[in-house]
Amino acid sequence: MPISKRAKVIHESRTQKKSHKEQTRRLYANVQAAVEEYDHLFVFAVDNMRNTYLKDVRTEFSDSRLFFGKTKVMAIALGTTPETAYAPNLNLLSPYLTGAVGLLFTSRDPQSVLDFFESFHPIDFARAGNITPRSFTIPSGVVYSRAGEIPAEDDEPISHTIEPTLRKLNVPTRLVKGKVMLEMEGDGYQVCKAGEELDSRQSTLLKMFGVAVAEFKVEMKARWEKKSGEVVVLEKQEIMEVDA
Repeated sequence: MPISKRAKVIHESRTQKKSHKEQTRRLYANVQAAVEEYDHLFVFAVDNMRNTYLKDVRTEFSDSRLFFGKTKVMAIALGTTPETAYAPNLNLLSPYLTGAVGLLFTSRDPQSVLDFFESFHPIDFARAGNITPRSFTIPSGVVYSRAGEIPAEDDEPISHTIEPTLRKLNVPTRLVKGKVMLEMEGDGYQVCKAGEELDSRQSTLLKMFGVAVAEFKVEMKARWEKKSGEVVVLEKQEIMEVDA
């Protein structure tokens, strides 16, 4: 088949994607540059990751440098052995660079950094796969928009247009004279139990009734000080009980 000689339009505004190797090389170089620039390095872990709240952290620490993700590259940049460590004892941080962790380089007073994260734990709606810290039950009777989370006199009945959605989510409701009713024996319909891993149906119901149970939390794992080369373990150690 002959090759078409039709002129092809090439958009000069189209941006080329950065190669994986280039991104890796840049991260490696930026981590090592931050070691030179800042006095302290914190390794931190994140529970219930949300980009919105991580952006808030970046804004708060605009005078610092934060890296998140690609832990293997960050570990290699810092060094994994005394021989490859970019600065003395940086290799001691390598065991903490696993999972959803990041690096925070800063010259702020270390205690002020710890105080900030101790008080920064916004609550958001849970996603499928999250572990819920509390139980939630929709009370029997008229279904209210907050399902008992606030006093009935401060709430209002849920709209009748939502009733079909509730039934699709396996909540046994029905319309009675224009009101959504849940007629069940006992306390009502239990959506989830404390300590349970949520599925998509449960997380949808929690959000529908305005129940936020996911806590975005940053846990500091370790800190390195450039001046002394000291590494301080910050993560809370689990205490194992041994039967006598």
